[in-house]
Amino acid sequence: MPRTARFTIDDGIYHVMTRGNNKQRIFSCERDCSFYLALLKDCKIKYELKLYHYSLMVNHVHLMVQAHTGRELSLFMKRLNVLYTNYYRKNYGGIGHFFQDRFKSFIIQKGRYLLECGIYIELNSVNAGIVKFPEEYKWSSYMAYANGEGNDLVDLSPAYLDLSDSSEERQKIYKEFIEQRGIEKREENRFFRVGAYGSKKFITDLQTKGLKPRWSHRGNPNRGKAE
Repeated sequence: MPRTARFTIDDGIYHVMTRGNNKQRIFSCERDCSFYLALLKDCKIKYELKLYHYSLMVNHVHLMVQAHTGRELSLFMKRLNVLYTNYYRKNYGGIGHFFQDRFKSFIIQKGRYLLECGIYIELNSVNAGIVKFPEEYKWSSYMAYANGEGNDLVDLSPAYLDLSDSSEERQKIYKEFIEQRGIEKREENRFFRVGAYGSKKFITDLQTKGLKPRWSHRGNPNRGKAE
């Protein structure tokens, strides 16, 4: 059967997740993570996307990106996954599918929903029990938001910039949001199933334009970090 077309909108902001086939490891050392981030930057520039948040886990990746069109989003992820697969196979061998099926995505409503989803992404390492505090995990965008640490890969979220005109105040407010823990994992799985995250009106409006449930999350990714 042909694949169901991915529902996208112009200038949409998406939470994207891609995982290793059969939950296999996709990062075996810090060099792998560094290489992936370098590819991520190149692909982001090539397709003129904005990257607001990211977290690299041992067998899956979370990204929050904004794309002008759905086609650019798909081309971006295809190039990123193909180039990283080639790198990994060259260094570690193996055959067959490296990533599990197509990448998963849902559309995020602007405003507080961007903040909540970004916080969820950056708390993945904490929720997985890898670290106690998000600042202890180096493979996420957390420090760009909570500490103002320079990261040329990250475009600061417009919802974050709207928190205050003062960078110090924005960081303070963001840390307070982090302490409130953001959205829970079971809620995140529901948004992947629905295909969108936002108010009831936002989701209903997208459904009238053709948004349909398209993925059921089964099981949790293996816990762990890149060593």
